[in-house]
Amino acid sequence: MKTMTAKEVEQKLSEGKELNIIDVREDEEVAEGMIPGAKHIALGTVEERTDELDKDKSYIMVCRSGGRSGRASQILEDKGFDVTNMEGGMMSWEGPTK
Repeated sequence: MKTMTAKEVEQKLSEGKELNIIDVREDEEVAEGMIPGAKHIALGTVEERTDELDKDKSYIMVCRSGGRSGRASQILEDKGFDVTNMEGGMMSWEGPTK
């Protein structure tokens, strides 16, 4: 599984790179703030919502600490998606949130 640190994700965003970020936390966690531009797809709904994703794009998976996003990454990798897990999740995120 490919990984990237929260700092690397923040750096790419600050450089103006367009990233496809999927936040797999639960609704109440996301309500506390998420990375601007991220799409919310709770872990429990990832498999049934793969039709919302494009296999020609790369995705960065995010959760609170990196565990659930790792599981989501594995699910999507198994279905042929190009995914990277953000290590440390939102607990490591120092950038802006919305």
